[in-house]
Amino acid sequence: MSVPVPDSGPVTLDRREGPHGEVVLRRRGEELEIIANGCFLMDTSDGRSERLLVDAAYAALVPAGSGGARPSVLIGGLGVGFSLAHATADPRWGAIAVVEREQAVIDWHRGGPLTRISGAALTDPRVVIHHTDLVKYVRTAAERYDALCLDIDNGPEWTVTEDNENLYSPAGLAACHGRLKPGGVLAVWSANPSPRFGEALRNAGFTGVREEEIPVARGVPDVVHLAVRTA
Repeated sequence: MSVPVPDSGPVTLDRREGPHGEVVLRRRGEELEIIANGCFLMDTSDGRSERLLVDAAYAALVPAGSGGARPSVLIGGLGVGFSLAHATADPRWGAIAVVEREQAVIDWHRGGPLTRISGAALTDPRVVIHHTDLVKYVRTAAERYDALCLDIDNGPEWTVTEDNENLYSPAGLAACHGRLKPGGVLAVWSANPSPRFGEALRNAGFTGVREEEIPVARGVPDVVHLAVRTA
């Protein structure tokens, strides 16, 4: 008769210091988790929120794609790879861009422990990885997308680093609005509802602003904030 081995706690697989602070990849049992500056970001235990982020953006597209072409999507934050893997598994998406500012996270997916989730996605010809800061990218890039799926914080009111607050500011939301094609959709993941963020989206010129909840095992539901650029 086998005896279960007690959980000895998380095991650190990699720890890096970058321009935005410390990022850590840990293994807890069978799951992997990312910690940034001591703050838990996400793990591989349940990817429903990340998948819904992508699906909700597609469903909200007005119209779905540009002129009958498959719509393009920008994923902000590679994370543990659930959003990217889910997007590449859907043939309805066209070009898929990912912006990730932490080289460590990219490395963990390219030949590292997170390859088990994203390995096939990274070889998809539709995928391009941009190693840069998301706030900088949405303000300076020339490309425009049908959908922006952003998941770089625990929410607009719970950022990983102070400079991320710029993404949810009037200037940051205006940049997101400008990065979208007409009829494009902005989808932002959050660990909590935020009526204040919904109001900020409306003030930035977005329409169709709403929240879609994702039930979790305990506590308040996760939320995907959705907003449409109509012009």
